[in-house]
Amino acid sequence: MRSTLIGLGYSAERVRAYQNGSGVGFLIDIGVSPWCVEGTMSADSTRADAFGGYPDGSDCEPPSGGH
Repeated sequence: MRSTLIGLGYSAERVRAYQNGSGVGFLIDIGVSPWCVEGTMSADSTRADAFGGYPDGSDCEPPSGGH
């Protein structure tokens, strides 16, 4: 999955893929503003959501602590 996303032109440093149950999950930091794409893919479905990052986190990564 990760190599496929990189093959589409996303920077290798900005693509994260991981096992998610019976499928895979992914997070792409597009690198502008930041713009992020997060989703999952399995044999049954594919889901992707775009969002503008976390103001109190690290770009596309959610904050690690509480308020």
